[in-house]
Amino acid sequence: MKLWGGRFERGPSKVFEDFSRSLAFDRRLFFADLEGSRAWARALQRIGIYTPEEADRVCAALAKLAVEARDNPALLEGEDEDVHTLVLRQLHEREELAPLADRLHTGRSRNEQVSLDLRLWLKQEIAEILARLDALEEALLGQAERHPHLVLPGYTHLRRAQPILWAHYLLAYFEMFARDRGRLSLARNTADAMPLGSGALAGSGLPVDRWQLARDLGFSRLTPNSLDAASDRDFALDFLFAASTTFLHLSRLAEDWILYSSEEFGFLELAEEVTTGSSLMPQKKNPDGLELLRGKAGRVLGDFLALATALKGLPLSYNRDLQEDKEPVFDAADQLRSGLEVAALMVATVEPRPAAMEAAAAGGWSCATDLAEYLALKGVPFRQAHEIVGKLVRAALEANRPPENWTLDQLQEFSPQFGEDCLWLLRGTAGIRRREVIGGTGPSAVAQALENARIRLDGWRKQ
Repeated sequence: MKLWGGRFERGPSKVFEDFSRSLAFDRRLFFADLEGSRAWARALQRIGIYTPEEADRVCAALAKLAVEARDNPALLEGEDEDVHTLVLRQLHEREELAPLADRLHTGRSRNEQVSLDLRLWLKQEIAEILARLDALEEALLGQAERHPHLVLPGYTHLRRAQPILWAHYLLAYFEMFARDRGRLSLARNTADAMPLGSGALAGSGLPVDRWQLARDLGFSRLTPNSLDAASDRDFALDFLFAASTTFLHLSRLAEDWILYSSEEFGFLELAEEVTTGSSLMPQKKNPDGLELLRGKAGRVLGDFLALATALKGLPLSYNRDLQEDKEPVFDAADQLRSGLEVAALMVATVEPRPAAMEAAAAGGWSCATDLAEYLALKGVPFRQAHEIVGKLVRAALEANRPPENWTLDQLQEFSPQFGEDCLWLLRGTAGIRRREVIGGTGPSAVAQALENARIRLDGWRKQ
């Protein structure tokens, strides 16, 4: 069954039909298409195309189709051109509905129909993805709350820089994923515009009530321009950008933990539920889950690039190129949903190794910045304080003398401004207690940040 053809003497070749058929992937929009068709049937009833009894019969048949498809997914297969013709064919196969099915497409273009379907599907999909993001952020907070005093080295250039709290480190990823939440919510809001009534490009020739359609379908607003609505896929790009950025953050976390769980670092023990063994080497415990998260980031970024490239040169309005919007969106949604679920399991089950973390955090003169800031507070210009401590570190490395083995007299050989009140800074990671600014890694600052994060997460869950 086709929704067009009167102008043609011959049908398309099988080669072209196979090339252009989209049912294999757009059948995922089946339930959204049924929802949109029910709303359209009611709109046609309001303008007299259907009687109330006829609209009831069409809506009942569409509802029955939804039940049948859930019970028997094979109904979503066939040789139909796309999901829209699949739905129409299945209505036609109910003989008593055939005349009514023919009227269902009155005043409606597939251009607006597919935009509606994808918007409906994406709004629901983003809601489910946000729930999985909640679970990941809950795992991060739970891990931080279990180990509030644990210390590890913070890194720049992958070199030990300054000691930080494990909870502070976890909250950094919480903030990344919080921004991802904002981007995903924005994408859902961008999709929340109802396009029915736009026609193929010029607007419907029927006096349909677009606001009533929006209310029936759960949209907060209408698309304001029919020409734009027929070809707009910004909402899909917004989602793909949000999904890509979320995966970039997942990939950064994965890279950290691949390193931190290695024998060279020894900071973390990954759970067996998210690791694999080697087919050859019996001793191996491989971080495959993390590596897949890192690898799939490129795949989802490719989905974004694929759609952006398809859109970049399209003239207004609708072009068949837009059929290529769905597979990137579906793939990115699938990967993000499962990726967030795996990441939440990773975070919830990982076991820190405090001794290795704290030994690394205390080593390598990680207190150097604290000593330079100490001198600055004593009136030494920071550039000079930086140089003084740098010379101290060089001498310590040459003498193989760790910070805790330096006496006050020895420190004062480098600067008379060193006093008894600086010696505590030489003891491992004690300098963390100096960093109590908002957003810093001081224990009180982190405790407050953790409390605030918990409040924010609880608030998001109630939205």
